[in-house]
Amino acid sequence: MAKGDHLYNTYAPPPQEFVRGEGAYLYTADDKKYLDFIAGISVNCLGHNHPAPKAALKDQADKVWHLSGMFQLTNAKELAARYCAALPFADKVFFTNSGAEALECAMKTARKYHFDRGDEERYDILTFSGAFHGRTFATINAGGNPKYLKGFGPSLPGFIHLPFGDHEAFKAAISETTAAILVEPVQGEGGLRPLPEVCLRGLRELCDEHGILLIYDEVQCGAGRTGKLFAHQWAEGAEPDIMAVAKGVGGGFPLGACIAREDVAAGMVPGTHGSTYGGNPLATAVGIAVWDEISKPEFLDQVVRVSNFLKQQFEGLKDEFPDVVEELRGKGLLCGMKLKKPAKEVRGLLLEKGMLGGSAGDNVLRLAPPLIITEDHVREAIAIMREAFEDAREMDDFVAA
Repeated sequence: MAKGDHLYNTYAPPPQEFVRGEGAYLYTADDKKYLDFIAGISVNCLGHNHPAPKAALKDQADKVWHLSGMFQLTNAKELAARYCAALPFADKVFFTNSGAEALECAMKTARKYHFDRGDEERYDILTFSGAFHGRTFATINAGGNPKYLKGFGPSLPGFIHLPFGDHEAFKAAISETTAAILVEPVQGEGGLRPLPEVCLRGLRELCDEHGILLIYDEVQCGAGRTGKLFAHQWAEGAEPDIMAVAKGVGGGFPLGACIAREDVAAGMVPGTHGSTYGGNPLATAVGIAVWDEISKPEFLDQVVRVSNFLKQQFEGLKDEFPDVVEELRGKGLLCGMKLKKPAKEVRGLLLEKGMLGGSAGDNVLRLAPPLIITEDHVREAIAIMREAFEDAREMDDFVAA
């Protein structure tokens, strides 16, 4: 039996096996170098082998690995204090191991809030087409993508799916049973679609008007990826009541969090929720180190500068390859382009030429490089993409299923 055959066949990875990483690069056993422009799907925000989180992990490994929430979690309290100091709406944090778990906590928190206020009928959560919130039963139902729901039984009640960008349909869907609105400020899997700042502010106003909670899913677009600590911070006056984060906040170590206002989280008392590993000393030690790097103003300024340069270069590729590139997508360093050629096949061409990328819905080539990249990395990526697009010209145009 070939190596790896005992794994579930839920992924179809290419043959390359990476044995080490350094900065924006990954290396195979034969020392072939690849430019990493997907970063574990927005996870490795500080690149590979960064000294700060590595030192924090090694230091904590010599102390305590695991305690569980039964005991005082000192690192978790310290990291939670950092989040709450930086986010005007934030008072309480529940740590998880993943984004899906953070979303589960967020949705439970919203429903419990209304239940405790005597509004037991308020349990519906409004979500939007193209959304991706995770792979648990609740989160695939929240996302509503038929592809992810197929084969897993009847749909769960309590989720109402609305067309992305249809303001009238959204307003019409609000009712006495609406508990919360769940939205990604920048959709990832849905095709790198940012929600305009005016829309984020509009959601906040509607929630205030109707007594609805606003939940942001910043699992993929948070942790400095857009040039702000969190993507919603580009829109003044659009703070959420609850926010789910993960991916980049651990810099490669499994870590997520549900962050909420104090009154909203008040109903989550002992016995209502838990996580054996959530907030464990190893993860939160790394999380502190990652936060201390990505929260530096000069770090975020560099993300903005490099992402602006990357967008300029993308514009050049779009002009050069109008038969390949249809539209630029994304925000900051969660970026890419909708293609006229099959995005998954173009992603394969990039890999052949030494660059890692991804794909997303709506036939989008998705790029989410480490936040430590420089303009030189961008130039290298553009050169590889140009070669790949030359080859892609020979492909048939993409036809939506």
